[in-house]
Amino acid sequence: MQEVNIFAMFWGAGLVVKFVMLLLLFFSLMSWTIIFQKFLLFKKVRSESRVFLDNFWSSKNLAEAYKTALETSLCPEASIFRSGYAELQKIGKKKSGEEMQTLEMRLAGMNNLKRVLQKAVGRESFQLSKSLSFLATAGSSTPFIGLFGTVWGIMASFKEIGVRGSASLAVVAPGISEALVATAAGLAVAIPAVIFYNFYANQIDTFEGKMESFTADFLNLVERDLISRG
Repeated sequence: MQEVNIFAMFWGAGLVVKFVMLLLLFFSLMSWTIIFQKFLLFKKVRSESRVFLDNFWSSKNLAEAYKTALETSLCPEASIFRSGYAELQKIGKKKSGEEMQTLEMRLAGMNNLKRVLQKAVGRESFQLSKSLSFLATAGSSTPFIGLFGTVWGIMASFKEIGVRGSASLAVVAPGISEALVATAAGLAVAIPAVIFYNFYANQIDTFEGKMESFTADFLNLVERDLISRG
């Protein structure tokens, strides 16, 4: 059985098919780079989140928890807490300056805090999902790019048949097999891109759920503190 030599087929292919193969190679390298980067990133995020949440719930006050949050750079919950804590400091200074005493006026300041926290959640979600759109693009477009290379290669093969005036299998088979490599390459790029895009998209949904849960818990702590002071 004759072995399939991909490199020999590449060098024997036409200019358009070579361009298609190089384009698919670019998509493949970029996709696998993003896949490994996201794997390492999400692993660190999960690790730092566990450490921060344990320290947060064991902290005596928000100031102590803030010191812990400064030590974690990748934890989404820590970043959300830092944004919320900074807003609380602004609210505290405003209350002191205007002598806000009533409970209603204290709770009114919670609206700004909620907006800041929601903005922080959106920012962290965007950071986690960055570059995933490339995987989606690769998964949806590379099969068609490969198919284009195959169609073009087959067209070139039939043109050569017309020039030679012979339609024997020995004449047709090499050109068609070289053209079909482009479709196979497109599928080889698309399949892992789609699989890992869906996998990481589900993980991001999990991260977002945890961020929303932490935001709700943080707001409850602040509201209980305001009510107890009132």
